[in-house]
Amino acid sequence: MDRITLQKVDESNFIDCFSLKLDAQQEKFVSHPIRSLAQAYVYYKQCTPFAVCRAGQVVGYLMVIYDYDEEAYFIWHLMIDVQHQGRGYGRAAMESALAYIRTKPFGDSDTVRLTVSPENSAACHLYRTLRFAATGRVDEDEIELERTLA
Repeated sequence: MDRITLQKVDESNFIDCFSLKLDAQQEKFVSHPIRSLAQAYVYYKQCTPFAVCRAGQVVGYLMVIYDYDEEAYFIWHLMIDVQHQGRGYGRAAMESALAYIRTKPFGDSDTVRLTVSPENSAACHLYRTLRFAATGRVDEDEIELERTLA
């Protein structure tokens, strides 16, 4: 497998991020990058949106955000384009996001959280294998998962 890199979303790749597609059954699980980038604009002092790239091609998207109130990092909106799924890119993107968070870009925290729909079995499996565990908190129809970076 070619190496996955995270590249900050900028004028060179945002259109490619907007063009990412999910399978119709997956659309209910992930916000589109257009919405996510609007959030990134609003929360620019505490987040970084990334294009997930392989061999110079945008194959996915995710955003890392820091919640100063909770002193925790969150991974939002991970998506891999439907044509590139099933190749390990989601795992590689998550591992790269965790490596980025280890640099403490916004705050000195080792806590990483995310939310996921319990119906999204592929994502739930991925997060469990990356040592995320349920916190018991629920956000609308999604459960919150957490891990520490140690």
